[in-house]
Amino acid sequence: RSEASIEGTGSSGRFAGLGKGAAAMSVSEEVLDACEEVAERVAREAGAVILNAIGSTKKKATQTKTSDADLVTETDQECERIIVRRIKERFPDHRFIGEEETSETGVMPVLTDEPTWMIDPVDGTTNFVHGFPFVCVCVGLCVRKRPVLGIVYNPVMGEFFKAREGRGATLNGNRIEVSGTSELGQAVFATEIGTKRDQGTIDSTYGRVSALTSLARSVRMCGSCACNMTGVACGRLDGFYELGFGGPWDVAAAACIVTEAGGKVLDPEGGPFDVMSRRVLATNASLDAEMSRVLSGVPPGPSDPPPPKPNGIAC
Repeated sequence: RSEASIEGTGSSGRFAGLGKGAAAMSVSEEVLDACEEVAERVAREAGAVILNAIGSTKKKATQTKTSDADLVTETDQECERIIVRRIKERFPDHRFIGEEETSETGVMPVLTDEPTWMIDPVDGTTNFVHGFPFVCVCVGLCVRKRPVLGIVYNPVMGEFFKAREGRGATLNGNRIEVSGTSELGQAVFATEIGTKRDQGTIDSTYGRVSALTSLARSVRMCGSCACNMTGVACGRLDGFYELGFGGPWDVAAAACIVTEAGGKVLDPEGGPFDVMSRRVLATNASLDAEMSRVLSGVPPGPSDPPPPKPNGIAC
């Protein structure tokens, strides 16, 4: 076939809200082959920088963005420069939405139908600063506003997750799939508390944790949105949700990996996933409805981003 499909690999491996044949892609398989090759190369190059820096004093050169809980380091900035430069050399017409560039300008780029790279050079910056090993490079590619290629690389733990739409998901070259847990009472889910510290948002954040914990086996927080989502993809976790994370770069790559592993990616209230919404629920093939029902019953906090508009385009 000369054109790649936007559809996922199976009935459970799709983004909620988009059915079969919902969009057609104008990017050829040959171009996607090249994108995949470049993405893997730049992720490994950035990972080497992280691995070298996490054991040195370089990681201590930190700045705060929105609060003392929202950090950026020289390594974040160096890795993003490496990734963007390498991709632009090969694909000068492609668009980019990267964490550090957006933080510097204060403006979130508009997502179009054009091929758009979403890059988080160091997901888990606080972990990186403190030497906690859940740190990863995220390189995702969206076409027609939805993720079609994703790489999440944790160089500290030596885990390289990769997925391309229609081709499944792998961890270090081995195929992965989501868990088979079908009951919430037997599930282990993950979340994060985010960077907002106003009391109303903190109350809402812990309200959701409490509501799910009362019904599930246990809860985990590793400090990296993408590491949590890849945990769902390989079956370590049964579900993950977060509201108010930094931006689409946190979830684009991992969303592709989860769906290609047979999981589901949707809005925490059960609607379609919008990669730009700063809201995500990732689950195995069975727990999406129950988890979204519980989460939608907790009133949002003042800093929580609102659900996507019903007529918005799902990703």
